Amino acid sequence: MGADEKEIVTVRRVNADDRTQIEEEDVNALAYTRFTFPGRGGRYSEFVWDKQCFSGVDLIEEPNETGVFRLLNEYGDGQWNDEVDDEFGNFDYLMGADVEFRNNAVYEELKYWGRWFSEQVPVGGFRLDAAKHIPAWFFKDWVGHMREAVGADLFIVAEYWHPDMTVLSNYLQLVDKQLMLFDVALHHRFHEASKGGADFDMRTIFDGSLVSSIPEHAVTLVDNHDTQPLQSLEATVEPWFKPLAYALILLREQGVPCVFYPDLYGAHYRDTGEDGAQKQVEMPAISCLSRLTKARQQFAHGPQVDYFDTPSVVGFVRMGTATEPGCVVVMSNGEAGHISVDMGASHSNTLFVDYLGHHSAEVTTDDQGLASFPTNGGSVSVWVRKNVL
Repeated sequence: MGADEKEIVTVRRVNADDRTQIEEEDVNALAYTRFTFPGRGGRYSEFVWDKQCFSGVDLIEEPNETGVFRLLNEYGDGQWNDEVDDEFGNFDYLMGADVEFRNNAVYEELKYWGRWFSEQVPVGGFRLDAAKHIPAWFFKDWVGHMREAVGADLFIVAEYWHPDMTVLSNYLQLVDKQLMLFDVALHHRFHEASKGGADFDMRTIFDGSLVSSIPEHAVTLVDNHDTQPLQSLEATVEPWFKPLAYALILLREQGVPCVFYPDLYGAHYRDTGEDGAQKQVEMPAISCLSRLTKARQQFAHGPQVDYFDTPSVVGFVRMGTATEPGCVVVMSNGEAGHISVDMGASHSNTLFVDYLGHHSAEVTTDDQGLASFPTNGGSVSVWVRKNVL
């Protein structure tokens, strides 16, 4: 978006609800498709993006129309890119001037950009935005090139916003499993649980999630910039449930957790609702979140044992290692409760306290390492050995 110049282009109108339906009539028009970046003066790249670099636009002039338009160029025989999401028949086109990855000059420029960027700043990885609208074959090649040119251990996560594990598994196959994916299904489970309260069965919280089926490729999250109030994919997790959700992604073995900035620091803003009215949004900081991130560093060690036996009170144990302590995590989305845990003889007669400070009790295991660990209603507790604090 924001081209520097317009160009004379040839387009065909597209059914926005079924992008595979492309009219046969050619329309000559003006479109914003030429990006010269005059302020740069060629300093970073002399590449000029023009109509040959794009596959579609959403605005044309003379005639003045908005919609979805297939831009005719030398590539693709008038069709969209393949290996994209099949929503709307083909979800290659999203907005603005849509990049034509089949143009080899574009393909090489994007590889150059990745190398150039890594030379300017320390790069530990990449987040690939809107991956469902970009052909998988491109990212398969681009990620491989970045790992060869920049670093073999780059951490790469793609935002392929889809809750269906079949779709995500197929995408991972197409990109040779070279990257991670955000766990969209788990986010939606958190959203549903926060709305359902005590009626939600916590034993099912991981059902259908990426982290439960392909954990080695899952980046887990609670909320993000698209799911927060008044945004395009709004499905906000209620604040009361966020401590439980973060405990489930930060303290377990599976998945790589992602912490949302407003959950850590809070945020407030105004935006337009569906009714066109301006609304004030307050996103409170989750008071225990910084403590949970520290708990991950200090206590999320060793084998994991799950206790998902009742609808409301669930938990898990990280058993620790010979040199690093573990923890007992207990949570409830309903009334107060407890979980009986066998910590083993190595934890016999050991005093535990709630690292989060949510529960005031102190718990001592018996001679065999058995104890009942409580939690308050609608809360989470992280029980750790008092002698390691």
